[in-house]
Amino acid sequence: MSNTAEKNQQNILLTDHSNGIYRLTLNRPEKYNALSAEMLNALQSAIENTPAEARVVVIAANGNAFCAGHDLAQMRSNPEQSYYQQLFDQCGHIMNLLIGLPQPVIAQIQGMATAAGCQLVANCDLAVAVNTAKFAVSGINLGLFCSVPSVPLSRNLSRKRAFEMLMTGDFISADKAVDWGLLNASVEPNELENAVNALCEKIKSKPAVATGLGKGLFYKQLELPLAQAYQQASTAMACNMMEEDTSEGIDAFIDKRKPNWS
Repeated sequence: MSNTAEKNQQNILLTDHSNGIYRLTLNRPEKYNALSAEMLNALQSAIENTPAEARVVVIAANGNAFCAGHDLAQMRSNPEQSYYQQLFDQCGHIMNLLIGLPQPVIAQIQGMATAAGCQLVANCDLAVAVNTAKFAVSGINLGLFCSVPSVPLSRNLSRKRAFEMLMTGDFISADKAVDWGLLNASVEPNELENAVNALCEKIKSKPAVATGLGKGLFYKQLELPLAQAYQQASTAMACNMMEEDTSEGIDAFIDKRKPNWS
């Protein structure tokens, strides 16, 4: 990669790690933070290099839109199925990387999120948005069913709600997104950062062994038949009980004192 290309890739995605929070900020506001090939590469690299000591990952964005989905102009300039296959495969891989992180991932949404941008919101473990934000999977309006976004959307919303969004391409409000299960909370614009930071601090106050193990088990059991899900959960909980911080937490509860996490 040339120095210029590397600089551009770094500029379109800003990263910051401080106080246990690893923040990724989409920084292509003039293009509504569309997921160009360069943005996907930058995201993948940043996620793969998540600091081990980070406790929470936050995905935010600059500008009026959180993310408008894939870069359609760039896609049309490469009219080959092999290119599209690689692009969507990479997008799915990035979403799996986020799920595979032991750290909870929070979407901080300051504006519109459409198509693959809405997918990114649905794929994050938690999501907080300003109450003026709107959400849609609008590919159907262009003759393109949002197949890849349908994967996390159908796992967050009820089937009928997800199918309605996918089939109509209509926008839903932030308040409706909370009601339908896409968001955890909708707040006033001037409260967004504080709301996300408060959520980060609450997660950071819990032992890393519990949040990391818990996230892994949560997603694994979702895909299993009931009996296997209970078996996986039992094994995870038994292992969790053997951790030093867990013993300290239980002892502190019994002794009616605050725990001293390692």
